[in-house]
Amino acid sequence: MTKYEVKCALKRAIRTIAQTAAAMIGTAVTLSEVDWKVLASASILAGILSILTSIVTGLPEAELGEEETDFEDFNEEELEDEDDGVEFEDPADDEVLPQ
Repeated sequence: MTKYEVKCALKRAIRTIAQTAAAMIGTAVTLSEVDWKVLASASILAGILSILTSIVTGLPEAELGEEETDFEDFNEEELEDEDDGVEFEDPADDEVLPQ
């Protein structure tokens, strides 16, 4: 596994851990009824299973490549500066036909 694939697998595992913890907390009527040992155990187990699943089945986001999924360097100004030659007509300018 490359560094990027490891990073993707860890991100996925952290999300899985958080989702498992949130689901287990949501099943308790009050916060004092949460069994924190069971919650921690189940969440860690879910994270481990997530990593093992990522190793066995692969990661779709890692297959796209780092450049295509990294939005931190997105520059909106570059997008606005590009002119692809497509012009859109205003529907309000259309002639109204009699019915």
